[in-house]
Amino acid sequence: MQSGREATEEVVPVPDGPPPAPSHPDAGEWTDESLLAPALFAMMDGVRAHAGGIYLLAPGEPVLEMAVMAGLPRAFAAPWERVGLGAPIPVAEALRERRLVSVGGEEEMARRYPRIALVLPYPFTLAALPVATAATAFGSVFVTWPGAHPPELSDGERERLLTASGELARSLERRTAEGRPVRRGQDVEIGAPVAGVSSAVEAVRMVGRLPDGLCSLDLDGRVTYANGAASRRLGVPVRKLLGHPLWRTLPWLEDPVHQERHRAALISRQPTSFTALRPPGDWLTFQLHPSSNGVSVRISPARGPAAEAPVPGTVRAAAPPAVGLVAISHLVNLSGALTEAVCVQDVIDLVADEIMPAVGSRVLAVVAPEAGRMRVLGHRGYRDPAIVDRCDGMAMSSPTPAAQVLASGAPAFLESEQEMRKCFPDRPPVSDGMAAWAYLPLIASGRPVGTCVLGYPQPHRFGADERALLTSLGGLVAQALERARLYDAKHRLAHGLQSALLPRTLPELPGLEAAARYLAGTEGMDIGGDFYDLLRVGDRPAAVIGDVQGHNVTAAGLMGQVRTAVRAYSAVGQSPGQVMECTNRLLLDLDVELLASCVYLHLDPDGKRGMAAGAGHPQPLLREPDGRVRPLDLAQGPLLGIDAEAVYRTVEFPFPPGSVLMLYTDGLVECPGTDVDAELAALSDHLGAAGGQALDRVADSVLALTSERRLRTDDIALLLLRSRSRSR
Repeated sequence: MQSGREATEEVVPVPDGPPPAPSHPDAGEWTDESLLAPALFAMMDGVRAHAGGIYLLAPGEPVLEMAVMAGLPRAFAAPWERVGLGAPIPVAEALRERRLVSVGGEEEMARRYPRIALVLPYPFTLAALPVATAATAFGSVFVTWPGAHPPELSDGERERLLTASGELARSLERRTAEGRPVRRGQDVEIGAPVAGVSSAVEAVRMVGRLPDGLCSLDLDGRVTYANGAASRRLGVPVRKLLGHPLWRTLPWLEDPVHQERHRAALISRQPTSFTALRPPGDWLTFQLHPSSNGVSVRISPARGPAAEAPVPGTVRAAAPPAVGLVAISHLVNLSGALTEAVCVQDVIDLVADEIMPAVGSRVLAVVAPEAGRMRVLGHRGYRDPAIVDRCDGMAMSSPTPAAQVLASGAPAFLESEQEMRKCFPDRPPVSDGMAAWAYLPLIASGRPVGTCVLGYPQPHRFGADERALLTSLGGLVAQALERARLYDAKHRLAHGLQSALLPRTLPELPGLEAAARYLAGTEGMDIGGDFYDLLRVGDRPAAVIGDVQGHNVTAAGLMGQVRTAVRAYSAVGQSPGQVMECTNRLLLDLDVELLASCVYLHLDPDGKRGMAAGAGHPQPLLREPDGRVRPLDLAQGPLLGIDAEAVYRTVEFPFPPGSVLMLYTDGLVECPGTDVDAELAALSDHLGAAGGQALDRVADSVLALTSERRLRTDDIALLLLRSRSRSR
């Protein structure tokens, strides 16, 4: 197994980029069953695949719905009956990216699609392809092979799959043009055995004489044959076994481990086994031998210690499992996705993308309590968003299901409009186009943090399992929502504090054009110690830029003190070097154990010169009027806050009209894994080429260049100054 191998892929000859909004013509009106199943069977037969399925786009939704499946019980694919087009699974990725996607075994599946691997941890190879023409996206198709299949698809398999998916897309396009859309087909039964009567009778007699219990299961696990020994071993008459899965007829086999072994045998096409206790004390071994049309099961007494006492790996079932494969998949998918959610909008988007398609709901809204009112945090799917907006600000005492669920902490499942009117007769009329609703309480840390509303376009019966699943999903959403709201609050606090500590606007000073930008790092609390300022000292402009160590409130507070100190020392007419020395001593007196870098300068546009001093800060870049760019050598002293006796020299430099001075913090050029000299060279080249434009445009282009080249891990402060003749 080549676990490090990336996906084998082949681009399908259709337009680049993700498909547009579902363009399948009224996909909900599929009516012909004679196309999909034969096409799937022919595709599987052409590459000797053991299972497969076809998905078609749902009408008006970016959702794929399974239309036909072959080779495996449809229940195995139940978690993926409806999947969002943006879901991280192969069939969605194949259509979204318009390419063949292959996954060569369980290790690669676990690495690339961990949510699928967690639910189906079996050895099998999979290929998924888009079903699309140049004009229309119809859906996707997938096929699978047992674990013995090589992880790499052969060239012949690729070619046959691509050809078959293209032919299917063209057939769908022709039928659409003829007004004959295609409906969900019958699932395909592969390899049904055929035998003469005499042979069948003799085979039954032969099996009946064997001492071991033998039975045959179809692909859905139902018993189609059992010999007398199986009846004796299991303690159940043959007539009660036939037509039912073993684990439904025998309560002591109702165990998810046993059902998982059945799934493993069918998907991997490899023999599997398990040991179970038949009360009161008989241990039996079940050996499963799969094929394309079912599973043969041999039942015999367990050998060794298992016959006397439980051993590791043997599980005794006491009760039916609480959740099934579908529930496990949804819980795994949502919990995995919510770990990536940062802000409230992320949570809304993930629930909409991951859960709405899976449970069949068409609209979503999340409301939360705030100052005795219900606030709509986000919504998705409503034809008229004003319907939801009108609910924003409703009193918590309003006669609505959302308010009741928020107050009581108990979910509400309303299966029809009649039930809604019966349970909430005083509810204000809402024309949301839905006919059934699930109101899920979002409870975190023992308190309600909101209500999640799911709407269904048709009356919908919520069974016990579905209610349990939706309630569990609500718990996951609540935990993520609480974290996200806390993050949003911190973000607003950080943004407000940072804005208060930086200049709101730059003053207009004679002979000088200026532009400034500040960007928080992509990691951390979005607050730091980077700062800049532009001020008037007598009749001359002065500028400062600096960076206090750290990304927290302490660093931001100290930054404010340093900026204030620079302004104060500048006001008494000190030179740049003296301003640095006084600020350095102040930082040491504050005893905060933080350091700071800084550049401070005076400009004299009439004299066509400037004076500057620096304390361990990146050298400013000077663009001369002819477009040449060079770093400004300031012979800087040590960082502020290290040595009370440090001396900072004042350096004079030319600054004639047309010159541009770029002051910046190290976040603009320094990042792990990058070469600072190369970054500076690229920045200098860009300033030389773009420096003749308006400074606001130059500032925006500099930040855009930085974002394109790498991920920001530090704050960026940028201050651009251009010398102009006062006569202008």
